[in-house]
Amino acid sequence: MSETVSIRPLGERERFVAFAFAAADLLVEADLGGRIIFATGAFRARLNRKPEELIGHPVSSVVAPADRAALANALAMLPLRGRLEPAMLHLADAAATPFVVSGLHLALPGHLPRLCLSFAPVPGKLPEAPGAIPATAAMLQDAEERLRRAAAGEKVPDAPDRLGMVEFSAGIPEALLPDIRRALGNAGGGACLAAEVAPGRFSLLPRSGERLPDTEALASELDAMMPARARGTVKVDTMSLSAAGLSPLQAARALRHCLSAFARGGIRGVADAGFEDGLPGFVADVAQRSQVLRRAVKEGRFALEYQPIASLADRKLHHYEALLRPDRALLGRNQGPAEFVSLAEMVGLTEELDLAVLDQALRAIPRLGAGERIAINISGLSMQSESFRHELIYRLDTVPEACRRIMVELTETAEIEHEAGAVRTLTALSERGVPACLDDFGAGAAAFRYLKAFKVDYVKVDGAFVEAAVKEPRDRSFVASMVDLSLAVGARVIAERIETEEHAKIMLSLGVELGQGWHLGRPGTLPLPAAATGKVITKHEQWS
Repeated sequence: MSETVSIRPLGERERFVAFAFAAADLLVEADLGGRIIFATGAFRARLNRKPEELIGHPVSSVVAPADRAALANALAMLPLRGRLEPAMLHLADAAATPFVVSGLHLALPGHLPRLCLSFAPVPGKLPEAPGAIPATAAMLQDAEERLRRAAAGEKVPDAPDRLGMVEFSAGIPEALLPDIRRALGNAGGGACLAAEVAPGRFSLLPRSGERLPDTEALASELDAMMPARARGTVKVDTMSLSAAGLSPLQAARALRHCLSAFARGGIRGVADAGFEDGLPGFVADVAQRSQVLRRAVKEGRFALEYQPIASLADRKLHHYEALLRPDRALLGRNQGPAEFVSLAEMVGLTEELDLAVLDQALRAIPRLGAGERIAINISGLSMQSESFRHELIYRLDTVPEACRRIMVELTETAEIEHEAGAVRTLTALSERGVPACLDDFGAGAAAFRYLKAFKVDYVKVDGAFVEAAVKEPRDRSFVASMVDLSLAVGARVIAERIETEEHAKIMLSLGVELGQGWHLGRPGTLPLPAAATGKVITKHEQWS
């Protein structure tokens, strides 16, 4: 007897799971044949069509004719890959407006499988014609996915071989920005994805099967566009993206380090960070320093600062987050906690570091007030490890008050590949009354998958969404969707980057209960005041 499945629309919870993290104008569900079965969003404004008019039409009808074959191929592969990484396409409007499309293959019990797609406008100012600059995140996710596959030994003919870096050392006059961005978006005849990683600094990634344009010719073209006083200040360089000899994680993390170094210090900063020999050279250098890092972790050459998380309604302290502050002598210039954690992940020290942070937090328990907790960050790499789980539970079980004083925040610095192991760790914590929080909600590609797979008590909305919601009323609906989704699965919501009273009021109006940011309290040493006041209460050294 065949199984009966429903073709009724998904419930609100399921639809939120699919779309809550897509800062999208257009949302579409399609059957496996690529025909639209549900549509919502700004179709009338974008395409002069009602959403219901699209039912039964191919998804490809939403995009420009030149992009339809590419979208059809991507949709055919979506059920096999599970998701469609963010990619640049153009809408079927008169201006061929560039949009970022991403997707998810959703197969829920009792429902027919479907393809869920979101179409989001490119952040920032858009050129009037094709050749737009996509979001840095979209470019990075595309590069990381291709590098991961190449590093894992797959035959990836479209794996990028080099990364281009363009630096306008004299700055770009505001009036020239649209032309410069358009020129970069069309570099090499549109052979590259371009992203603005910092003011005046752009990265270029070859598209599938393409190569970077000639650097001297590109530098000359861009230099000629600059005012006479700024001629000769445009620099273009490239770096090897070979994944030879690297693990998928090493390749992905090394690329993030490279772009971070470029954003902070330009082309010179990339060399100073150790990338003169490309990604493999950087990883080899890190491996040589691994013993130094290992000793630093073992010897506890880092401090913890504690930042209050407070109620947005009455500003009462709820708990603290323990923030890692490594010894500056361990890192190069402009290297902070994020770089330290990434290096630890790259050389396999994640579990040792997470346990060392736990030990320091446990020693701080006597300084807590009644009912207060400390939240510690645990990497996805550690969370899925059986050996780490045993050590974590052992330490919590043997330290008095630990389970009543500690929380954990699951970070997405490294993607969780073995979700069953992470579920066992979170279950063991829940059984002991240790709350769990999903950190940086919305920032990573796997966020909604994690919320579906893991039972968590709190969700922390990434600060970028908070800032966007304050600037653009349209973006507030995205945060509201995140709040609704979190509450639907029984999780309370925390918002990052509450830096002003306006931030606090807007987040509170959207249903966010708790906040974290300098307006509510800066990081410092314990004990801190029982109520967050927004005042600087301890000497605080800001990390860049």
